[in-house]
Amino acid sequence: MSNKYGNFLTMFLVVLIVAILGILGYFVYDMMHSKSVNANAQTALEQFEQATSAVKKDNASLSTSKDGKEETNTAATNTTNTTNTATNETENTVSNTAALDKLNQFDNYLNATQPETTTPDNGETEKVYMEDYEVLGRIEIPKTKVDYPILENVTKRSLEIAVGKAYGPGLNLPGNTTIFGHNYRNGLFFSNNKKLSNGDKIYITDAQGNKVTYVIYNIYQTTPSDASYMQRETNGRREISLQTCTDDSSARIIIWAAEQE
Repeated sequence: MSNKYGNFLTMFLVVLIVAILGILGYFVYDMMHSKSVNANAQTALEQFEQATSAVKKDNASLSTSKDGKEETNTAATNTTNTTNTATNETENTVSNTAALDKLNQFDNYLNATQPETTTPDNGETEKVYMEDYEVLGRIEIPKTKVDYPILENVTKRSLEIAVGKAYGPGLNLPGNTTIFGHNYRNGLFFSNNKKLSNGDKIYITDAQGNKVTYVIYNIYQTTPSDASYMQRETNGRREISLQTCTDDSSARIIIWAAEQE
């Protein structure tokens, strides 16, 4: 009897130890996976920030060049008017040939001092990718410490590494743009959207480097098959919708946010 009890106790302890090691292994794996996902996301965000900063710098240089050209053209017009006036006043004493020589010299001077023209790069950033997915922008939600790239498409893989644009005109454009993100128990992506409230802020940065503040004004749950919120009318306002699962995956948590006025 004692041997059977001893064998049972031994087997129970072995099973218990294996179970504990399995649970610990799962948590360690989950923790390492979360760190890896966040590290890859931050690398993509750094590259995205560099690309958008380059566009801002190019646009600023182009704007400065245009302003300088306008100032030069204004100065040239004023000088031309002054020269014309002086030419008229001395018309009786200076021959036509001499006047033309003066004007030619002035034209040569203007041509020599014109700023170099710069061809605009149409304001597009150098594309940044996470794996095979283009990074369209960045989403930040301070309350839940969300800071992730927004990828160009929603697939099983894209939602395993970041969040994705599912539907709409595009980031920071008039209308409603929908963004999907998973709800993982490890806190990644939109796992803590259930903690958000009306009035909380969401920041979206697009590929041009424009950062727009959105304010949450509606939060509710709906069925997995309901997509009516994607095509809602915004009356020309810029809005976003965030979608994620509930903890048991039986429903969807939908968040509406509008551009801060």
